[in-house]
Amino acid sequence: MTNSQTTEIEAAVFRRLVAHLDDRKDAQNIDLMILAGFCRNCLSKWYKAAAHDLGQDIDMDNAQQQVYGMPYDEWKSKHQKSATAQQLAALETATAQSKEQ
Repeated sequence: MTNSQTTEIEAAVFRRLVAHLDDRKDAQNIDLMILAGFCRNCLSKWYKAAAHDLGQDIDMDNAQQQVYGMPYDEWKSKHQKSATAQQLAALETATAQSKEQ
């Protein structure tokens, strides 16, 4: 497999992940952080960092739009729910455990 083919596959996987997350708006960012240790905001930060590494200067708003499919504030107002006490406690536990590893 060529480097170009690998890059095309990786790009397709990223697009599929973003589409999957778009289809699963019920999967809240805090739930993703508890379970997987990353969320849509992490993907946005990674997108911005990768663009920077390739000499492209994009701001966080544009990176978030690539991941959320709309401005972050709009997505947040339409789809983000307030975190429950249980979610916040689970996130704190998950974060502490990841720091121990």
